[in-house]
Amino acid sequence: MYNEKVMQAFQNPKNVGEIENPSGVGLVGNESCGDIMQITLKIENDIIVDAKFKTFGCAAAIATSTTATEMIKGMTVDEALKVTNKKVLEVLGGLPSQKIHCSVLAEEAIQKAIEDYKSKQK
Repeated sequence: MYNEKVMQAFQNPKNVGEIENPSGVGLVGNESCGDIMQITLKIENDIIVDAKFKTFGCAAAIATSTTATEMIKGMTVDEALKVTNKKVLEVLGGLPSQKIHCSVLAEEAIQKAIEDYKSKQK
């Protein structure tokens, strides 16, 4: 069902946990499948210096969480806002069609965490 990249990301997740005193927090969920994803960010000078996730969900949800957090580390806030679920899917080499919503959760969690960060800057 899952390709080797997805299984690697699921079995060896990176960035698991929660950043203390985060610059931004994004929490999203999918009611139909029950997956819940939280991404916390540490941002300095508009650059994401750290990203962590806590995900309750299937292998695809965990794989997209770890992949998305790895992708955005070192990016500017504006660059990270351009990370789409399609880019996460590309890095993972795809997901079964019934699991694509997991990559959408990753995109939405990043966006919410950045929105939270920006709201604190005002």
